[in-house]
Amino acid sequence: MDIKKIVLRGVIFMTFVCTLWGLVSLGIKDSAYYKVPQLNCDCPPGFKLNENNECIAQNLYMAYTTENDHGVGGLKTALPKVRDGFSPQQIDLGRYLFFDPALSKDGTISCATCHDPEKGFSDGLAASVGMNGYQLTRSAPSLWNVAYLKLFFWDGRAKSLEEQMKGPLFSKEEMNNTPDNLLNTLNNIDNYKVLFEEAFPNRNNNTITLEEIYTAITAFESSLISLNSRYDQYAHGYHKALNEKEIEGLNVFRSFVARCAECHTPPLFTNQQIAVLGVPEPDGKPLDPGAEIPYNDKTMRGGFKVPSLRNIEKTAPYMHAGNFNTLRETVQFYTDGRGHAVPENEELRIHWHIWEPELSDDELDRLVDFLKTLTDETFMPEVPTELPSGLSNTNHNS
Repeated sequence: MDIKKIVLRGVIFMTFVCTLWGLVSLGIKDSAYYKVPQLNCDCPPGFKLNENNECIAQNLYMAYTTENDHGVGGLKTALPKVRDGFSPQQIDLGRYLFFDPALSKDGTISCATCHDPEKGFSDGLAASVGMNGYQLTRSAPSLWNVAYLKLFFWDGRAKSLEEQMKGPLFSKEEMNNTPDNLLNTLNNIDNYKVLFEEAFPNRNNNTITLEEIYTAITAFESSLISLNSRYDQYAHGYHKALNEKEIEGLNVFRSFVARCAECHTPPLFTNQQIAVLGVPEPDGKPLDPGAEIPYNDKTMRGGFKVPSLRNIEKTAPYMHAGNFNTLRETVQFYTDGRGHAVPENEELRIHWHIWEPELSDDELDRLVDFLKTLTDETFMPEVPTELPSGLSNTNHNS
């Protein structure tokens, strides 16, 4: 027989054997696991892997030493302390959990339902929608740069991402789950049992715990970093990153007259405080007491957390109740006079920075031009096409 034919038959035979062995091997483990890829061993962009398998944040702001505790500061100002040190596997597991509606009681709502990456990790609604179409009272805040935040929810009632996520997970109006049901659901999904073992290799048993769930979701949310906008490039010394009108807007933003930067302090563009602005409620709804309730403080009635302006162009409508559809309407509110929108028979202690700057139409337009330079979605995470639960992740609000 021709030697070439013998070799060819040998190659075909070995290929057949390897393929057969691969199919047999797949049958050794639960085949459902192989629908989901192995967890990523590399850190997301903006992080560097250290010798302890931890993802450590890396950005140009780390070169600056001045912390902006008071006033508007300069362009080269350091960021607050960041939440990092999670493993790549924990971050990737959190990514799956974030998009998986299996975290809700009936498998219809995921974290991404109200925090859609295509809408600035908000949902484009004045008031978010929860379980069975229940309309909530506030809009969904963006999740970009939450790794640097100290307060969560519009009323600032949570002090960590772990504490925050318990709200929507176990609220009857939102995801309507319970701790026991959540654990039972995930522990009965073989894919997740394998992935949790991979993300938490030093655990004592193979049972998924609530702490592991919170850690994984926190790890993913902490990886949502947006610090490379055209403003950032300008702040780091590349002055051609902004055009003339945008620089004019930056100057108005940081001016003593407008005082935008007093509350929306660069580089995070929030001072992480509660402010009473006297924002009107839409459609004649009663005044939202805001931070008065969790802090049990009458002086904080109508007060809400100062949000970051990062990617603000992507997260309309604006304010806690989605009062304004455009950035132009929003900046107009601040120049119309101190307390002009406070409901009748209400005495609110309006934040002292909210006064009457009397900005011109041109100055307001320049402010909007500048705010759009804060857009940066360079490190947008990949939305999983398949989920460990087998459910669909196309369940965003519209």
